[in-house]
Amino acid sequence: MPSMNETYANANNLEQIERDLLLEGIARHYGYDFREYATASLNRRICAIMEKEKLSSMTSLLERILHDPACMERFLENLTIHVTSMFRDPGFYRAVRTKAVPMLRTYPFIRIWVAGCSSGEEVYSTAILLREEGLYDRCRIYATDLSDEVIKRAQEGIFPLKSMRDYTRNYQQAGGKGDFSSYYTADHENAIFENALKENLTFSQHSLTADASFNEFNMVLCRNVLIYFSKSLQDRVFELLHGSLCSFGILGLGKKESLHFSPYERFYEELEPEQRLFRRVS
Repeated sequence: MPSMNETYANANNLEQIERDLLLEGIARHYGYDFREYATASLNRRICAIMEKEKLSSMTSLLERILHDPACMERFLENLTIHVTSMFRDPGFYRAVRTKAVPMLRTYPFIRIWVAGCSSGEEVYSTAILLREEGLYDRCRIYATDLSDEVIKRAQEGIFPLKSMRDYTRNYQQAGGKGDFSSYYTADHENAIFENALKENLTFSQHSLTADASFNEFNMVLCRNVLIYFSKSLQDRVFELLHGSLCSFGILGLGKKESLHFSPYERFYEELEPEQRLFRRVS
């Protein structure tokens, strides 16, 4: 009779086999590769998805995903993390104003990529900052995310009105130069951001782990995305971001993310180390 430890180990091995098959099936059938995502957070999110789908095993989840594209869309939306806010980490946006904006002014036309844009709060924050710095009219902001449904919501530019108090405080701490409420109109429970902020925004679906670069950018913001990837997958994304930046282009990462100990560290200088703002130098 197997011991308790052996029974536990066998259960863990079976779960790992099921997870590997699930991710392999998704990669082969849909082209989305989650096989190198950080295991602990991936397992938590898959379990939460199984509960929502009322399924008892990853094998059952794989069967549904392979035969129901709508289930795959729900999987994508629930697997990716959408915890965000406008002017999140205000110190980062202050650093962009003081360190990045003077460099961006030197370009006749500015291309910016917000990678992993989630529901769009960071995109509209960036648009507001650039307008206040007099740069918005000569820039194009490309916003991408893995989920089409999330992209559709981001394009709308509609956020909960109840969040505006916190967003206003973030905006002010980030060095905002105007009245934050002037950028949106209130409609019952929603804040609808003005169409003028959307004129130079382009939203599209893009996978950081599977798709190639699609342009050359003066600044790339990829914040609070890499923390969910394994080390090897992070290095692959750093390769993509590096190839997407022009010479002396600016890279912004999340507070818990860094180029340190990556193969690309030597190609950058720190503009604002505490805020994870870098400039490509080679």
